[in-house]
Amino acid sequence: MKIYDIIIIGAGAAGLSAAATALIREKAVALIDMGNAPARKLSISGGGKCNFTNLAVSSSKYFGNNPNFVNGVINKISPQYFINWIEKHGLEFEKKSSGQYFCATNAKDIVSAMKNDARNADIILNSTVLDIEKNADIFYIKTKEKIFMSKSVIIATGGISYPALGVSDFGYKIAKKFGHKIIPIRPALCAISTKVFPSNLAGISLKVEINIENEKINDFMLITHFGIGGPVIYRTTARNIEKGFKINLLPDINIFEWLKNFKNTEGKKNLGNILSYKLPKRLAKWLSKDMQKNIADYKDIELKNLSKKISNIEISKDKFNLYNLQSAEVVRGGVSTEQISPKTMESKLCSGLFFTGEVLDITGDLGGFNIHWAFASGRIAGENA
Repeated sequence: MKIYDIIIIGAGAAGLSAAATALIREKAVALIDMGNAPARKLSISGGGKCNFTNLAVSSSKYFGNNPNFVNGVINKISPQYFINWIEKHGLEFEKKSSGQYFCATNAKDIVSAMKNDARNADIILNSTVLDIEKNADIFYIKTKEKIFMSKSVIIATGGISYPALGVSDFGYKIAKKFGHKIIPIRPALCAISTKVFPSNLAGISLKVEINIENEKINDFMLITHFGIGGPVIYRTTARNIEKGFKINLLPDINIFEWLKNFKNTEGKKNLGNILSYKLPKRLAKWLSKDMQKNIADYKDIELKNLSKKISNIEISKDKFNLYNLQSAEVVRGGVSTEQISPKTMESKLCSGLFFTGEVLDITGDLGGFNIHWAFASGRIAGENA
């Protein structure tokens, strides 16, 4: 029976990247994936345009118990490295002012390029791995159909978000079997369910500032029928929000001074109407529902209290739930990085066993950071397995 040099479990961005690098080293490689096509998640990423990297890639954009784990990988596989790879494959791309890079045509073009790089690997699709055992220096990978043998194994199974695309917790189970700690899994880059805003405000979108302990995030928030979403909320859910967070609906102005100026110069104007100069009308009406007099009729302390209400909406831990894994783009948690080498992605507990991509306890911010991590960590694993 054939003994592969490397078998990769999972043919997503991390798995394909690992395979491509291993093939350059002239290794005999097989990829095994439970789905009917490689890189299914990547093919729909970025609204179909694949936000593949970001110039802001750094450990500050990654979250987990030890986000500094990424430093060795991203220092070696930088955004420019990924951009050079895109150019080498003749792919067109677009750079946004925010530093984000997108495929100019279709995410499937990046998938095709990755598949082409891995074309000399044996790719086994629609095959579910049931177990992995190691005897002496050989791994035995058991599927429903047969047993494969390999000198090294790379686990690139990803997280368990977006189950409609076909996902599995197999990576966590294998890690646990070989003695690795699993950091509890939860949804990330997802919407939030909360009753802080009434459902009749659904559809309102505005730029806000989220305050999480010592960090501030400015981006657009969407009020939904079940709570809040939009880029700023997605980014918030990647952080540690166990203690809750606060929302400033008007981060660009000193609200109290702005209202006081109206009181002094245009006192006959209705408070609700004044708020609608800066906020959507439905939101302004909700915020001022019990304050419909002319602004001159309010004491400064009343305007201060309203200003605080607008700039300091508290979403305490008992007032929200992360929406669900079905709609989450990624997960927080996974295989602890404590027992993984940051230089090689190899297990410190089992030689020849590697972990890469989202299966690890590393979660990137919104904006291309997760795809970059999958590509980069896959490359490192492929170089060392």
